[in-house]
Amino acid sequence: MQVASWGAYLLSRNILAMSFAPRDSHEAQVQFALERGVPAMIGVLASNRLTYPARAFDMAHCSRCLIPWQLYDGLYLIEVDRILRPGGYWILSGPPINWKKHSKGWQRTREDLNAEQQAIESVAKSLCWKKIKEVGDIAIWQKPTNHIHCKASRRVIKSPPFCSNKNPDAAWYDKMEACITPLPEASDIKEVAGGELKKWPQRLTALPPRIASGSIEGVTAEMFNEDTKLWKKRVGHYKSVISQFGQKDRYGNLLDMNARFGGFAAALAGDPMWVMNMVPTVGNSTTLGVIYERGLIGNYQDWCEGMSTYPRTYDLIHADSVFSLYKDRCEMDTILLEMDRILRPEGTVIIRDDVDLLVKIKSVADGMRWNSQIVDHEDGPLVREKLLLVVKTYWTLGDEKQ
Repeated sequence: MQVASWGAYLLSRNILAMSFAPRDSHEAQVQFALERGVPAMIGVLASNRLTYPARAFDMAHCSRCLIPWQLYDGLYLIEVDRILRPGGYWILSGPPINWKKHSKGWQRTREDLNAEQQAIESVAKSLCWKKIKEVGDIAIWQKPTNHIHCKASRRVIKSPPFCSNKNPDAAWYDKMEACITPLPEASDIKEVAGGELKKWPQRLTALPPRIASGSIEGVTAEMFNEDTKLWKKRVGHYKSVISQFGQKDRYGNLLDMNARFGGFAAALAGDPMWVMNMVPTVGNSTTLGVIYERGLIGNYQDWCEGMSTYPRTYDLIHADSVFSLYKDRCEMDTILLEMDRILRPEGTVIIRDDVDLLVKIKSVADGMRWNSQIVDHEDGPLVREKLLLVVKTYWTLGDEKQ
């Protein structure tokens, strides 16, 4: 990621991209991207899986990122294959593709670059990817829409094998493995494994294939449709309350700490803003794939730990039942301090929870110099669930209020 310029280009065309850079000398790129209003997180290809579900992305792009794709039995390309949707694309630009245009200044010989490109080609072929284009220093591969032919080819190409008995969506401290994540079974070579997605923006409200197929236990089409309607109502109420609080038209980067199906983000899709949908690793953490099938973005997160983002990242944080979810796992102060770290000065927090818990949270929030106010639920004052609306104040250690 070069300050997420590609992500910014796509965002201007109503396409959400998840950009990330490693926790090293490139870390500031995440800050630059977020300050531009472009989605980004700190991330790295190492030994653990990327924190995304299987079949999440339509496209993965790497520009001069110097990742050794061909090493470790092709482990990193295998991980890219896991998170690509059936028929998805992988784009590589810069060396070793067309080394002649970029050899100057690189401490690698022509032979080294040629060998590296051939090794990448070999790994891609073993994953059953098809190279569809190479122009200048850009090469594009496509993942198959199903694994019918790929499974048949394993009789000849033994490596890498298909994974067995491994949850393809598990990606929170889960190790990468040098095996292909199998796609859902398909009955015909033309069939898109796992179900074909609607075009944008229809996919935002259409029933996601993972729910339609019954692959998410306990979740039905009726539950999904009711959730979508519910969040349209709730977001309408939020806008009214925020307007009364004097915080209207201040938001670009939003965070939903307990996204479930992404209903909060979907209800805001018509507004000039984007939402990072976080699915907690406690409780029902199987819905992140649904969020991506809706054309939204997100990540897994344990809120007893810090989030992989730069300080002062978000203009608005939405926390629905987060404190109830974590009340027996870690102190509320830990979560509130992390929220304070990633919230911009004069940013807003909407905490939705039981009123008794909100009273305790408000006490801590007031001690953090947040301006806070408990307001009624969209269904009126008789509901025990309330909203705590918070604005982070802009202050320094020299303030007289200290």
